[in-house]
Amino acid sequence: MYTMRTTISLDDQLARQVRREAASRGISVSSFIARTLNDALKHHKPSEQPPFRLVTIRGVHPLPGVDLDRPRALDAGQDETLFKRRGY
Repeated sequence: MYTMRTTISLDDQLARQVRREAASRGISVSSFIARTLNDALKHHKPSEQPPFRLVTIRGVHPLPGVDLDRPRALDAGQDETLFKRRGY
């Protein structure tokens, strides 16, 4: 097995915790970090997102007055309707 040497930067508090934990287990800091990373990667479960589901409705064409090339115009129209109802 090939071992890669690398340099990592740890803040002082974390470095003290790592040294203390490695010493309490009787292993080197390098071994402790390698085991910890290995365990973390083995137990990492990617978050499973539900499959995307496209909801469609019947019809072939958009409603009259809806320009699919200008979707923001639809938002503006809905806003105008909403604010008119509220008396703004």
